[in-house]
Amino acid sequence: MSALADSDAIDPLDLAQRLIRCRSVTPLDDGAMDILQDALQRLGFVVTRHRFDEVENLYARLGTMAPNFCFAGHTDVVPAGKVEDWADDPFAATLRDDMLWGRGAADMKGAIAAFIAAVQRYVTRQGALYGSISLLITGDEEGAAINGTRKVLQALHDKGEFISHCLVGEPSNPKALGDEIKNGRRGSLNGIITVEGQQGHVAYPERAQNPIPPLMDILNRLYARLLDDGALGFQPSNLEVTSIDVDNPAHNIIPSAASARFNIRFNVAHTGAQLCEWIEQEARKEEQSHNCHIDLNLNIMGEAFLTKPGTFTTVLQNAVEEVTGRRPALTTGGGTSDARFIKDYAPVAEFGLTGASMHKVNEHVPISDIHDLCTIYERMLELYFKEFEIAKRPIVNG
Repeated sequence: MSALADSDAIDPLDLAQRLIRCRSVTPLDDGAMDILQDALQRLGFVVTRHRFDEVENLYARLGTMAPNFCFAGHTDVVPAGKVEDWADDPFAATLRDDMLWGRGAADMKGAIAAFIAAVQRYVTRQGALYGSISLLITGDEEGAAINGTRKVLQALHDKGEFISHCLVGEPSNPKALGDEIKNGRRGSLNGIITVEGQQGHVAYPERAQNPIPPLMDILNRLYARLLDDGALGFQPSNLEVTSIDVDNPAHNIIPSAASARFNIRFNVAHTGAQLCEWIEQEARKEEQSHNCHIDLNLNIMGEAFLTKPGTFTTVLQNAVEEVTGRRPALTTGGGTSDARFIKDYAPVAEFGLTGASMHKVNEHVPISDIHDLCTIYERMLELYFKEFEIAKRPIVNG
């Protein structure tokens, strides 16, 4: 009899509470990975820890054969902010009003707990696992995302580890469980434009060089371009200026420099490199026009991608619909996630809890949603391994 069959049933709510009580604000771990490692090893997973600098990461696999279905997520959370603004201790994992309250309840410790409980139920009932199930959990998603999923994926690739499909447990649903599956994401490019001028008195402009007019001109150049009208599966790309700074409190001084920050959310009609090249060209034109120096700091945070609708996405939709009665839409809106790294290694989609309260004070999710999500994940595994026709012979794990 397998270790899985002998295991006590995992309560996803209890596991979610234990994870929330770890104050794992990026890049801290505070014992979250130890909790997961213990739970997964009890289920027979081979667990490998990957530590890069101060970030703890975990990869666990049950089985050795293909396909390898991977669940990805993160145990790190954003800061709680002012504790006094919370109705309860943000790390107490309080149960109240049929809700689970706490930082990370929605984003995304609740989903991690639901998946582990689903695996336990699925494999216990199956009696033998055909194929493999894995988890890739990072502690660096909410931060710089340098020492987390991206490095773990490279390490796994270097060892010949192959992931067939991946589901990220991000809170994909805007209002109710079953609303949306994210089968792609727009890319994100952050930019800082700094125009260098020469400080001087406003009464003697010929003795100074005002950096503000060229900054305004280049911003107008960028805004003047219609990036696109959208792409298949995507809304139109958009550029948004998020701040303009001159650090000048005086009315009678021409500042020495002016800068602006902006972000571009772009669809698959563009690549980050193409957009950077365009911005560089516009900056050089303004340098020549105003005889000034413009410094650019451009960072591609992630490329746009789309997992085309097909068997994988249909399996996810069917599992969600069977449990919730809603057929989730395939969407690509919202922010970025670690799916932007995973898409280079495997088809990836995102489905988790509702995200209305994530990153907010009094983050919470309905207790019933955690249990329903566990049922969805369990049904998804059933449909996935049935659909992809696994060879019918038991696997000795480990």
